[in-house]
Amino acid sequence: MRIGKCHFCSSPIYPGHGITFARNDAKTFHFCRSKCHKSFNLKRNPRKVRWTKAFRKVHGKEMTVDATFEMEKRRNRPIKYDRDLVGTTLRAMQRVAEVQGKRAAVHHKNRMVKHKVKDVVRARVQIKDSAVTVQQQETQKEVVMVDQRETQRQAVELG
Repeated sequence: MRIGKCHFCSSPIYPGHGITFARNDAKTFHFCRSKCHKSFNLKRNPRKVRWTKAFRKVHGKEMTVDATFEMEKRRNRPIKYDRDLVGTTLRAMQRVAEVQGKRAAVHHKNRMVKHKVKDVVRARVQIKDSAVTVQQQETQKEVVMVDQRETQRQAVELG
C-alpha cells in the first residue's frame, strides 16, 4: 500500500481515497479531496492559496531546505531484506525524526520573535491607554471632592 501526495495541497492520500484526474496527454493528477480538484480545475496557483503547503513554504511558515528531507524521499530501487539493515534503518529514522523536531522547534522560535515584538508594542499601547483612563478617573474623583467641599462651605455659610 502506497500513500500518495495530493498534486494541489501536498497532503497525504491514503489508498481508496481521493480523486484521480487523467489529462489528454496521459499525465495523472491525484487529489485528496474535491476542494483540491476544483481549485486545480479553476487553474488556481497552489503557491497563492493560503491553506496549501506550497504557500506555507514560499512564505516562510514551514521549513523548506533541510538535509533530513532528502532521507524521506521515496527510492524505487529494491533492496534485499537484511535484518541488520532494517534495524539500522529504523534507528536512522528515529534519529532523523529527532533532528527534524529540533530544527522545527528552532524554526518556530525564530518565527515567533516577530510576534513577541508585536506583543510588547501592543502591551505598551494598552498600558498607556489604561494609564490615561486611570488619570481620568483620578481627576473625576478630585472634581467630585472639590464639589463636595464647595457644597459643605455653602452649607456652613448659609447655616
